[in-house]
Amino acid sequence: MQSGLPTTADYAPFFGRYVALVNSEDIVGHLSGQLPLTIALLRSLEPERRYAPGKWSVKQVLGHMIDTERVMAYRALRISRGDTTPLPGFDQDVLVNGARFDEQPMEELIEEFECVRKSTVMQLRGLTGEMWDRVGTASDHPISARALAYIIGGHELYHVGLFERLYR
Repeated sequence: MQSGLPTTADYAPFFGRYVALVNSEDIVGHLSGQLPLTIALLRSLEPERRYAPGKWSVKQVLGHMIDTERVMAYRALRISRGDTTPLPGFDQDVLVNGARFDEQPMEELIEEFECVRKSTVMQLRGLTGEMWDRVGTASDHPISARALAYIIGGHELYHVGLFERLYR
């Protein structure tokens, strides 16, 4: 069972903006509880809307959220199981530009997001205290499995905030 918030030693400074958004010591409960709220918000938005020329559409942001959660969950899997192989970074723009999110129906993207989140939650539920505390390397920085879970939750909240401010 996971307990405790990550410390700044658990992740690179860049991720602090995401970790700080999660105000819960129960990250698995947070991830489960946030899902229906985010889905309801997504269904209220115009899928093709962009808040400015050249910015991502709602569908592209959702695709980015799905991609990022997959990457962070994969990192958490490797690190929590004791794999110390340094994990590379990724370029979010390459991933979004290489996808066809704007061609996919919004409901399919929402369903994919829901499936990815449920998979992440199931993965994290299986971690022991020792697994949560394990530290590996991603993007040339030390990072713990615990921090990765908080990054997933905070990344979602970050984009929910952008949706509410810029995409309505």
